[in-house]
Amino acid sequence: MNAQTDITLGKTTMKPLNGIRVLDLTNVLAGPFCCHQLVHFGAEVIKVEAAGRGDLARNLGADPALNKAGMGVSFLAQNAGKKSVTINLKHPEGKALLRRLVRTADVLVENFRPGVMDRLGVGYELLRAENPRLIYCAISGFGQDGPWRDRPAYDQIIQGASGVMSITGDKDSAPLRVGYPLADTVGGLTAAMAIASALNAPERGGFIDVSMLESVVATMGWVVSNYLVAGVEPQANGNENVTSAPSGAFATADGPINIAANKDEQWQILAGYLGRDDLLSDPDFATRELRKANRIRLRGELEKTLATRGAEEWAADLNRIGVPAGAILTVPQVLSAPQIAERGLLATFPAPDGVGRDITVVRTGVKLNGQAPVVDSPPPLLGADNDEIYAALGLSPDDIARLKSEGAI
Repeated sequence: MNAQTDITLGKTTMKPLNGIRVLDLTNVLAGPFCCHQLVHFGAEVIKVEAAGRGDLARNLGADPALNKAGMGVSFLAQNAGKKSVTINLKHPEGKALLRRLVRTADVLVENFRPGVMDRLGVGYELLRAENPRLIYCAISGFGQDGPWRDRPAYDQIIQGASGVMSITGDKDSAPLRVGYPLADTVGGLTAAMAIASALNAPERGGFIDVSMLESVVATMGWVVSNYLVAGVEPQANGNENVTSAPSGAFATADGPINIAANKDEQWQILAGYLGRDDLLSDPDFATRELRKANRIRLRGELEKTLATRGAEEWAADLNRIGVPAGAILTVPQVLSAPQIAERGLLATFPAPDGVGRDITVVRTGVKLNGQAPVVDSPPPLLGADNDEIYAALGLSPDDIARLKSEGAI
């Protein structure tokens, strides 16, 4: 394993992908999120962006001023640590420049629709001829083949097509979109896992086909298996855990709490602690299956007592006695929680170029040897690394200036 010094924390952090060069030709989220994982584990990630435009995410996010500056929040969120170069893949010299970059790379990631790279004249077979050891990862909505391959795909389209929306919410609100880009994120993580595995192969090189649809369905193991194995069609059950009761969200004096009394002994402890021994002798709640069948009445009975105190207070007491519980937090609440702060999940960069203010973004949810993987540089301006990267390929300043004037970069 390679290691390098983490400048920010002054500690030694493992960088298992140190020495690996990744060309990130992706846009918006699934691909950039994949490469976000790789750069944090030490890979050199060169973001190859469309000349004059860049990643669409540069213009997306809740801050219009940053969008206008080409440093939108959606871009900032998953591009720290990367380098940025620009290439016009419709220009002959732009294509030639990409081929030269490919000769220096270990991995290329793209998330165009199937067939786009081939039509541009820089598809896998052509690039493999330049570098037989290249690991080429194509992320798409539905995969590189099959009857749906040419359908356009955004996160919500995949959430709907995968069945996720049909089981999210309750009988009154379903189908309901999950509140963050689940399909993009799962697709990106799946791609990063596949790339890391391919890098460990005795002989490198090959084509990785990541389908966001299949990536999401693959994470739905319990739900899918209940249908495939048990013949039970999944339903939208809101905040109720269909495998057990009482298990789900319950109202308290100041907000909801999650309680997971999934084991019989946990149910007995919970009822006893709430002073509801009467529920233990109620025939409707005598077994797990009966509690599941009568979960709505059971929840109402428990909430009579839970309504007397606040969620955080109940959570502390229930966890102490062995009943898993936790207050349901908002995003600002969890980001300010000491559990997040003390484990180093958030990274702050002083006023990156084009932003004009300090930014705080999320790293990865992993620690290596007790340290959170980090990167040393903030998200880059469009084309910020053209001179460095292209000079390393042997281009002179005059060459770079000419390519820019001709619209190749």
